[in-house]
Amino acid sequence: MNELIKITEKDGRQLVSARELHEFLKIQQDFSDWIKKQLSNIEAVKGLDFTLLKGKTTDLGGRPSVEYILTLDAAKEINMIAGIAPRANEETKRLSKEARKYFIACEKKLKEIKELSPMELMELQFKVLKEQKEKIVQVENKVDKLEEDMPLFQIDCKEIQALVRKKGTEVLGGYRSIAYNDNSLRGKVYSDIQHQIKREFGVTRYEAIKRSQLEKAKEIVNRYRVPLVLEDEIILLNNQIQLIN
Repeated sequence: MNELIKITEKDGRQLVSARELHEFLKIQQDFSDWIKKQLSNIEAVKGLDFTLLKGKTTDLGGRPSVEYILTLDAAKEINMIAGIAPRANEETKRLSKEARKYFIACEKKLKEIKELSPMELMELQFKVLKEQKEKIVQVENKVDKLEEDMPLFQIDCKEIQALVRKKGTEVLGGYRSIAYNDNSLRGKVYSDIQHQIKREFGVTRYEAIKRSQLEKAKEIVNRYRVPLVLEDEIILLNNQIQLIN
């Protein structure tokens, strides 16, 4: 059921803001004058049928507004009178009928809840909590999915780059090897590892890889096998020292 007019409950009583009722019914008369007249018409008793609260001051300052909090019975009676008033416009008459049905439905709903046994109330509370939990899980799943579909962060890209350098150094024979200190060959190895990662994911840059694929990207680097043509070149260069000796 859509909430046409907010109904709150306090000390076992259902309460309605007179100002919200005034706005919903699209009453053209000034609120303060209107509510005072309506309370007089139904012979409402302060403290029993309604209470007064101080509202906020206007942007221009001055005295704070006064809010009238009606019991649901008082709100229903005022609503009915507003709908049949001689000067009521057609829209107010229509909205009055709509509000009347809404108030009756709210009362019926509350009555159904109050008639529930303690066990039924517990079951109802459990159902509400379960539905809330399911909604929270759905939101969390959406957040997780969003995070998984996000591209790699800059720190993730740097992590892959560091892993590429480590693997390349290992393939070349270490920092002190002749192959590693050959800038051209070292560049070829690094480039080949990077191309291998990008080929696997069909991307042209690391940032296009999804965060959910980060571990897979690192696995590709760790399992990298140097092509035979580069392997032969590495072996040849690293064996030069043995030939010289």
